[in-house]
Amino acid sequence: MFTVAALYHFTRFPDPAALRGPLLELCRSEGITGTLLLAQEGINGTIAGSVRGIEAVLAHLRTLPGCDDLEWKLSTASEQPFARMKVRLKREIVTMGQPDVDPKARVGHYVDPNAWNELIKSPDVAVIDTRNEYEVAIGTFEGAEDPHTESFRDFPAWWEENKERFHNKRIAMFCTGGIRCEKSTNYLLGQGVPEVYHLKGGILKYLEEVPEENSTWQGECFVFDGRVSVGHGLREGPHLLCHACRRPILPEDRTRPEYEHGVSCHHCIDETSDADKARFRERQKQIELARARGETHLGGETGV
Repeated sequence: MFTVAALYHFTRFPDPAALRGPLLELCRSEGITGTLLLAQEGINGTIAGSVRGIEAVLAHLRTLPGCDDLEWKLSTASEQPFARMKVRLKREIVTMGQPDVDPKARVGHYVDPNAWNELIKSPDVAVIDTRNEYEVAIGTFEGAEDPHTESFRDFPAWWEENKERFHNKRIAMFCTGGIRCEKSTNYLLGQGVPEVYHLKGGILKYLEEVPEENSTWQGECFVFDGRVSVGHGLREGPHLLCHACRRPILPEDRTRPEYEHGVSCHHCIDETSDADKARFRERQKQIELARARGETHLGGETGV
């Protein structure tokens, strides 16, 4: 059993590049895998490993500038959810592409998971899912607005096109772990929306704390690791990953004629050319050869 820690924290890192080496070295020495993103605005990522290893990395992170109050969410995975450890330098720890957005200045009102149901049932509240379309497709809150965005960067344009529909509404927003709402609520406040709320700790905290019999969540929650999805109690969900398009699929989807392992699924069969599919087949061949040698191919990932 592996311990999984999902975390993010907005703070000022004057020189994030200086933090990368020691952090990567510690993760590798503790047998930790996953991805951590560093930027001048803070840190974001998900890591997995032993309880001791996770505790060592979290203790180190709390020594970084402004991170003494860092919070994280823990869950478990039956298999290693990541193939390797990556610490990457980025312009943003979650990409919105809005230079004036600053979650450290102000964000929406945090709503604890146990108070979320009451809020979103209010008739004057519009509930907006800030995640990507493929994430929303496998689960969301009852009655939530789906912007049908391909990436978080598309959210501001969607809001500009649709904001009149939400006139005189209080806005309640949610995402997987809370980080996208830190930026999206700041953005809406900057656009003049007077009352903006967001789910504290995101969907993951809600699924952890709210009993299934009291839940308004429908379906599964997509996660960016080898588990692919989780449900109530953060139990691993049934979904697998198409390694061609990175979208979630169900086990039975592998029997569909559009599915070819590592090459295509019913979501992406018409999105790639024959040349793309040939390249994907070669990549999959190299992954399988590496696996047969007991090695991890750089293009390979855990999961199916």
